[in-house]
Amino acid sequence: MRSRRGEVLPNHKKLRLSRQCELLGIHRSGLYYKPVGESELNLKLMRMIDEHHLKHPWLGVPRMTSWLRKDKGLQVNHKRVERLYRLLDIRAIGPNPNTSRPGKGKAHTVYPYLLRNIQVNRPNQVWATDLTYIPVRGGYLYLMAIIDLHSRFIVGWSLSNTMEADWCVRTLCEAVERHGAPQILNTDQGSQFTSEAFTGCVTKELGSRLSMDGKGRAIDNVFIERFWRSLKYEHVYLYPADDGIACYRGLSEYFEYYNHERRHSSIGEIPPAEMYFRSQKNAA
Repeated sequence: MRSRRGEVLPNHKKLRLSRQCELLGIHRSGLYYKPVGESELNLKLMRMIDEHHLKHPWLGVPRMTSWLRKDKGLQVNHKRVERLYRLLDIRAIGPNPNTSRPGKGKAHTVYPYLLRNIQVNRPNQVWATDLTYIPVRGGYLYLMAIIDLHSRFIVGWSLSNTMEADWCVRTLCEAVERHGAPQILNTDQGSQFTSEAFTGCVTKELGSRLSMDGKGRAIDNVFIERFWRSLKYEHVYLYPADDGIACYRGLSEYFEYYNHERRHSSIGEIPPAEMYFRSQKNAA
C-alpha cells in the first residue's frame, strides 16, 4: 500500500484511497492540501508578524510596520504589512480597524455579541471558532478550530489552503455530527462567518444562536485566541511541517494531546476531554 517513503498510492490495485488514509491515520482531504505560495520575503514576514502578534496582540499595522523596520531592520512599507495582516486573518485587540472584514451586501450579516456576562456552565452551551495561519515549508495553510468554552475541548478542526465559507460550514457540520449542536456559536466578523452559507447553516439548519465579536475586539474570542498561542508555541513553531500531509499528522497528534493529556488549571487541572465528557454524563 505504501512506497518506501510511506506515501499513499492513488492507483493501488486492492485498497481504495479512503482505506489507505484510514490505515495511515490521515484525513482524506489532507492529501490535497497544497501550501499557498508567497515570495521568500513575504513568508519570512508572515512568520515574524504572526509570532510577534501572539505576544503583542494589540499591535496594529502601523506599529507592526515600525517594529519590522526599526527593530528588525527590514525595509517594508505599511501596504505590504496590511496585506499580510489580511492573509494571516489577524487584527489588533481594541477599537481599531478590523482586518477580518465582513463581506458587503445582503449576503453578509453581522450578528450581535452574546457572551458578555454570560455564565458558561455546561458543555455545548457555547462554542467558539476562528481561523489561523499555519506555516509550511514554501508556503502556508489555514486552520479552523472549534472549542467548547466550558471544557476547552476542541470539538472540531480542519486544514485548507483557502478560507472559503463552504469549508467552514463542512468543518462545523462534522463537529456537530460527532458532538451535537451548540446553543451558541461565537465567531469573528470575517467574511466566511458572515456569509449566507455559514449563518444559514448555524441559525436555520442547526438551530443555534450566532454570536460575533465586536469589530476589532479579538478579546471577545479570548478562549480560541489563547488556544492559538498554545498550539503555535507548543507545536507549530517547534516542529515545522514540510508539506500538507506532515502538517495534518502533526496537528492531529497535538489535538489528541491537547484534548486528552494536557491539563488546564482553569478547569481543575484535568484534560479538556475529561471535563467535556464528565460534564455531559452529569447533565444526562
